[in-house]
Amino acid sequence: MDDSGPLGDIVISCRIRLARNIAGFQFFSHADAEQQAEVLSFIRDKVMAGELKKDLWYIDMSEISALEREMLTERHVISKQLAQSHGARAVALSHDESLAMMINEEDHLRLQVLASGLQLRENYVRINRVDTLLEGSLEFAFSPDYGYLTACPTNVGTGIRVSVMLHLPALKLLGQIDKVFRAAKDMHLAIRGLYGEGTEPAGDLYQLSNQITLGKTEEQIIDEFIRRTVEPVVEYERLARKKLLKDRFTVLSDKIYRAMGLLGHARMISSEEAMHLLSFVRLGINLELIKNIRLRDVNDIFLLTQPAHLQALSGKSLDAGARDEARAEFIRDRLSRN
Repeated sequence: MDDSGPLGDIVISCRIRLARNIAGFQFFSHADAEQQAEVLSFIRDKVMAGELKKDLWYIDMSEISALEREMLTERHVISKQLAQSHGARAVALSHDESLAMMINEEDHLRLQVLASGLQLRENYVRINRVDTLLEGSLEFAFSPDYGYLTACPTNVGTGIRVSVMLHLPALKLLGQIDKVFRAAKDMHLAIRGLYGEGTEPAGDLYQLSNQITLGKTEEQIIDEFIRRTVEPVVEYERLARKKLLKDRFTVLSDKIYRAMGLLGHARMISSEEAMHLLSFVRLGINLELIKNIRLRDVNDIFLLTQPAHLQALSGKSLDAGARDEARAEFIRDRLSRN
């Protein structure tokens, strides 16, 4: 979220995730509570005793509050499934949260590396190193014919999922976003909302990821995803922004400045409305129509006004109405500093 990565005006972040299971143990979905606890203990002992331990922070899901689990979800370091489920589950995080190892989510182990902007190849170098280190102490379930064995058949093979978070407000304004959806479907890609599977897009943010992991190498999957998907979508969004500036400048600038006015003066604002308005502000900054706010500040506001973060900042539990009031106050305060 720090806006430091390549193509950061459109590519908010990128992620590579690997699904792995431990040989000799039941898949998580078929394991009873005792077996799940055994897997957790086994992986924890191996991971936290290895070379990576000095860089990791181990968090047992049963030892943190529901609010803390939701905060980790809002920060995209764990999935909603891990946050909302019970039993023997955990996550090991690097101190900067760019590396996460979810234990007993859908698979025994899910590794992910996050980075700002489009840095998928760099992500792969890092996650491949981590995967190799773990294979030194963990035997992963592997088939010579099918590759890595996973709980979901669509992950069998390399077990890799490659995804980017894209900000596509211009395509949405021009009514062209459905073309992107159709093209993605034809290319066997998945488009999801901010928090992944089962969530709807908000704030013109879309997660785009591969679905096929079998029959290609990790490098082929990443290169094709960048070349055939990410780079063309980024170019379409750039062209859409130029078209809006040329043909619909008054309408575009009105939406951007109206969003600034509402965010700067509203006394109550929902999370959904805040994301919608911040999307226009972000677009205005990228188009240099707004010059007194940094993109990084908008990204910070977006994260810190999510429900769990907002309650943590307030130091107390807030109902929906109180959150809307606190959110508006927080946004007014942050914008007034610029």
